[in-house]
Amino acid sequence: MNILITRPAPAGEELVRRLNAVGKTAFSAPLIEINPGAGLPLLSQKLQWLSAGDLVFLLSKNAVHYANELLIKKGLSWPDKLSYYGIGKSTSLMFHQQTGLEIFWSEQGETSEDLLQLPALQQMGNKKILLLRGNGGREVIASTLRMRGGEVDYCECYSRQPVKYHAADFSRHWQQCGIKTIVVTSGEMLQLLYNLVTDNDGKAWLLGCCLIVVSERLAKIAQTLGWQVIKVAKSADNDALMQALE
Repeated sequence: MNILITRPAPAGEELVRRLNAVGKTAFSAPLIEINPGAGLPLLSQKLQWLSAGDLVFLLSKNAVHYANELLIKKGLSWPDKLSYYGIGKSTSLMFHQQTGLEIFWSEQGETSEDLLQLPALQQMGNKKILLLRGNGGREVIASTLRMRGGEVDYCECYSRQPVKYHAADFSRHWQQCGIKTIVVTSGEMLQLLYNLVTDNDGKAWLLGCCLIVVSERLAKIAQTLGWQVIKVAKSADNDALMQALE
């Protein structure tokens, strides 16, 4: 079972190392690269906009990394008067480990919908809410919290940019490497992968691979695109992906 990991560095490279260390054959081909976001210089100002009891959402590990790195460089700390929420356990633990602050997440899963089910988020009562995220992405958290009475602002802490591959070379190379399993950790990357392979033979190979995804939502998207063999990992962290690839 030769495996292609499409998640960006450093998590993608770490997963490849772990798989190779246990005797599996894995390769890295990141479909996006991560850079500091255009809104990062405004982070400290946006945090000051918040009052005691207002909410900050950390929507990925990348948001935690770049936001915390900026505050450290500026000699600033995260306000302890705010309530912090993370999308999933791994993002939340990373924030807690780096800041020492309490953060809440859903034990039910790692999706936006799971997080929005927390009892404390059902009524926002005119609270200010700051979402720390990447460029673009889903709007379900922002739109739902606005409907529940919150005043929502964003800070683009990081930027996702597609990695440019030559389509024919990409397909041919990974077929020659015997790739039979592909790991995809976001809807954006799933669509990039599908669009990248355009020739008939390549499409047949791609859709014939076992696809490992990180949510039922992604599995449904993959089914509509034509994948037949799909496995859903318990979460998006590398431990869960290792388990799914056993």
